[in-house]
Amino acid sequence: MRYIKNYSGTIRKKGWTIVRNTRIVLFLLTILLPIAVWGEEAPLRVACVGNSVTYGYGLKNPAAESYPTRLQEMLGSNYQVGNFGHSGSTLLSRGHRPYVKTPEYRAAIDFKADWVVIHLGLNDTDPRNWPDWKEEFIPNYRALIDSFRVANPKARVLICQMTPIFDRHPRFQSGTRDWHAQIQQAIRAVALGADVQLIDLWTPLHSRPDLFGDALHPNADGARILARTVYGALTGNYGGLKLPLLYGDDMVLQRECPVRLHGTANTGELVSVSLSKEKSTVATATATAGTDGLWKVELPAMKASGPYTLSFTTTKPAGKRGKTVICAEKVLHNVLFGDVWLASGQSNMELRVDQVLSEAQDVADAARLTNVRLFNMPARFRTDAVEWPDSALLLTNELLHMDPQGWSKATPEAVRRFSAVAYNFARTLSDSLTDVPIGIISNAVGGSTTESWIDRSTLEWQMPNILSNWLYADYGQAWARGRAAQNIAHAIRKDSPVYNPLQRHPYDPCYLFEAAIRPLEQPQIKGVIWYQGESNAHNVELHERLFTLLEQSWRQEFSDPSLPFYFVQLSSLPRPSWPAFRDSQRRLAAMLPHTWMAVTTDVGDAGDVHYRNKRPVGERLARQALVHTYGRKSLVPEGPVLRHGRVAADGRSVVLTFANARGLSVSRGFEVAGADGLFRSAKPQVQADGTVLLTISEGAKPCWVRYGWSGFTDADLRNSDGLPASTFLSPLFTE
Repeated sequence: MRYIKNYSGTIRKKGWTIVRNTRIVLFLLTILLPIAVWGEEAPLRVACVGNSVTYGYGLKNPAAESYPTRLQEMLGSNYQVGNFGHSGSTLLSRGHRPYVKTPEYRAAIDFKADWVVIHLGLNDTDPRNWPDWKEEFIPNYRALIDSFRVANPKARVLICQMTPIFDRHPRFQSGTRDWHAQIQQAIRAVALGADVQLIDLWTPLHSRPDLFGDALHPNADGARILARTVYGALTGNYGGLKLPLLYGDDMVLQRECPVRLHGTANTGELVSVSLSKEKSTVATATATAGTDGLWKVELPAMKASGPYTLSFTTTKPAGKRGKTVICAEKVLHNVLFGDVWLASGQSNMELRVDQVLSEAQDVADAARLTNVRLFNMPARFRTDAVEWPDSALLLTNELLHMDPQGWSKATPEAVRRFSAVAYNFARTLSDSLTDVPIGIISNAVGGSTTESWIDRSTLEWQMPNILSNWLYADYGQAWARGRAAQNIAHAIRKDSPVYNPLQRHPYDPCYLFEAAIRPLEQPQIKGVIWYQGESNAHNVELHERLFTLLEQSWRQEFSDPSLPFYFVQLSSLPRPSWPAFRDSQRRLAAMLPHTWMAVTTDVGDAGDVHYRNKRPVGERLARQALVHTYGRKSLVPEGPVLRHGRVAADGRSVVLTFANARGLSVSRGFEVAGADGLFRSAKPQVQADGTVLLTISEGAKPCWVRYGWSGFTDADLRNSDGLPASTFLSPLFTE
């Protein structure tokens, strides 16, 4: 009799299974008759081939917690899963520890698996391996696959995109990051060339650094995620038809572009999508769910219109006669086509209608907004000065900090709970674009940092140091780091039942991108409105880099390189760094493509960062959008903008020229400095030609001019539309 042994000590013969304790196996084999149980069919053999991640390195009990063990539990008794992981092994046969020279490899070959899952490559990022032998990676991988096909010609082989290596790894910036990316690309090439199924183990774990204590090996929860991912790839079972969280009754889809719809279903299921109106079909499309469970369809572009019914049905052939069976069906009602906008940022964007001065008027206005739809996505846990309970800590780690509440019409109740800035932006657009439905998504989080809204890959490649030890490093504002430490204090105490030194928080770099942007699943949107900066105003230069990266990150996420960004400049508040920060924001708006700014210094409150006069803020954002996105050139988009400043011939006066200068008025707010850098107040006067003349009573010859240069400013330059000028600092030119 020939027996095949797997990792758990089960002896198997086709049609027979003998279960025994490995310590007494010789006794059972040589003294006792085997206790045999006849089975109708031998279990399907699944070999999990890999390195330390497969083996379960770092787990308290690898035999019980490794991903192959969890996979066995999920697959059940009709499968026999073998763990053939060897810690430290390389795919490269001339690497420092080749997998093909390990005893686990020989055991895996002898196992003659029906299914083989290979996860190798992580250790090939070692400088002893990839720099010298990278050209051999693809041939070595192909040879490994072939060896399993020789052992069992009917073997189904699946290979894995590697699990992440995080920035805390000691070699991350010295080569591991770059080589990891190159190896991932090589693995994709192997899958294509060898005609094997590719399993993505990177995506489900890249947003979970809290599961990787040493930046390389997942913990028990990470192993469960691996098992679920491999289970789906092996069985094609992804839980049936699932739609993105933005899909629901009363939703708004972006008009005037091909309508891209997507979701997941079980592998091989046919997904049929139908758009109908008043029982008449408008458009249909079908797709088949792939081996990763993903499907997508495209419907023709639609003009602003509605309501429609949008139906999703999955079917599969069943039975010998090939009859079609309906697996699942979901129907969405009252779907509109219009313009979809995303409103994000921190507390001044988060501030609700029921917290602002215009609540009564805002709610009353909602009665006429029949074409406005609100998607509210507030935080489940506020970042107030409290310690969070364990439930908040755990949900935050699972990227469930946000609470998607679905689409709603602009009812009084929905409006009161919605962002005041976002609502008034949507209200103003709806009033101006009378036949265009407006959908507005709000997912702002109080106190959040710019870096928390940028995707991890962007920061890993552009600014990796900001990811390291973020709670104690000086990249983040001290206030924000202190508040985060207070919220998560229970998790970072070693005696805590939820102790996790890698506890997540919404101010954590990347966190809100992972918890609030990525869950939207890349909807087609018209543009973004953004109000954030208070938690980054301590470091103007850093924010300039971060905000630029944020725009790049989002434009990539939404597959729109010209996605418009309309943001709010910080208002008036007596904080020393704010004048320079506001001027920096002004320069960013002028420099970055498809980016415009709304000025709010005239509505601030010297005693409250959360000033209550939010209605004008939404209106000013909408005014900018109406001009630059919707082409309403008859509107003045903003307040006076400095074009040119020069020293008059007398050497004592300054003449300033502005855009958007119709009906200028001003009485204060200007200062002028010479080469000595000492600023002195200058008296402004509007001239007949629309310029502003500054008169200097004393001091050196003017070289610089600045306006509104205090945290809380009463500077009052505005145009006839009542729109204020931005804080600015500018050099002067001589006539």
